[in-house]
Amino acid sequence: MIGTTSAWYLAQAGHEVTVIERHHAAGMETSFANGGQISAGHAEPWAKPAVVPRILRWLGREDAPLLFRPRADWAQWLWGLRFLAECWPGRFEHNTRILSGLAAYSRECLKALRNRTGIRYDELSRGILHFATTRADFDALAHHAEALRALGQAREVKSAAECRAIEPTLEDSRDRIIGGVFTPQDESGDAHRFTVELARLAAERGVRFIHGQSISGLDIMSGEVRAAKLEGGMATADAYVVALGSDSPLLLRPLRISVPVYPLKGYSITLPLSPSDSAPTVSLTDEAHKIVISRLGNRLRAAGTAELTGYDRSVNPVRCNAILRRIGELFPALGAINTIDRWAGLRPATPSNVPIIGRTRLRNLYLNTGHGTLGWTLACGSGRALADLVSGRKPDVEFRFLAG
Repeated sequence: MIGTTSAWYLAQAGHEVTVIERHHAAGMETSFANGGQISAGHAEPWAKPAVVPRILRWLGREDAPLLFRPRADWAQWLWGLRFLAECWPGRFEHNTRILSGLAAYSRECLKALRNRTGIRYDELSRGILHFATTRADFDALAHHAEALRALGQAREVKSAAECRAIEPTLEDSRDRIIGGVFTPQDESGDAHRFTVELARLAAERGVRFIHGQSISGLDIMSGEVRAAKLEGGMATADAYVVALGSDSPLLLRPLRISVPVYPLKGYSITLPLSPSDSAPTVSLTDEAHKIVISRLGNRLRAAGTAELTGYDRSVNPVRCNAILRRIGELFPALGAINTIDRWAGLRPATPSNVPIIGRTRLRNLYLNTGHGTLGWTLACGSGRALADLVSGRKPDVEFRFLAG
């Protein structure tokens, strides 16, 4: 998605754009089956003081929301230490302030894009309800909502009855809803469908897509990129944008450009729905289990968990089944669903969850990567800001962009 939005806004800015994609189509990796939330009102990092004691409780639990699998990988350990450093008091507030501004800007960019193009992606503009099933979690959510109002995030604290009024299917939850926080301006939608449709629209407007080609490296001369090395030859351009998600540091490392991006593996399940199924239509976030739930047309998507396990893309059934069990507790009226799509993807995460956007020390090399769990939320704003930077303009959003 990040590469496709970058291409779209670069083309809109008047540039001739070529996208090189190793898969047969756009949106086949991290954007394929994510949670579906465009959560500008909840744009905050995982790294915060409250998560440290939880990490200790989660150690050794295969179904834990955050799971660290130690590897002989210096990048993994360094990322983990930096993550803990970002949990210090003050860092969370700082990072949230940065993310909130970019997320709000991105949400407005998405709305403008939708109005201009008529793009459709099973979108729902019904807000996001972040609910709690314990008093401690609700008290923390309410306190946090009050603090974040100062950052312009419109978080409305809701009672249990108000939560059930917003999403009536929670009435049958076997785990009693205590209360929650509602962000009415937030949205949801199918990130994969959006990416495919935007790629189609971009191609119609002249963007060239080269599928089935991997980039093995970048040819550097005199402080700039001269060409991208492909399996079938070289691709040359005036400027280059690295938007390779979790693979970005692998391409940049031989150039001695270090970015603190590491794959944060997430899981999702997708359930088919019939017209008679009692399923939620408001996007939800389950605080206790760190799961997001979105209605995507005639499907229900539930996604969550984070696993530091390198570049392993295999699907762990234990973690998917934990999500499925939770859906059964929250929505028992759904009953037994026999057909379930299980998926795992690698989120390109920085320790702070703040993405890396802008120009590197190489004059014509730009980055748009590291969006972590907020790729769908930040995609349009990041793409438009990147296009402004490549065009020599100052983006219309306060953010710490790379200056090279």
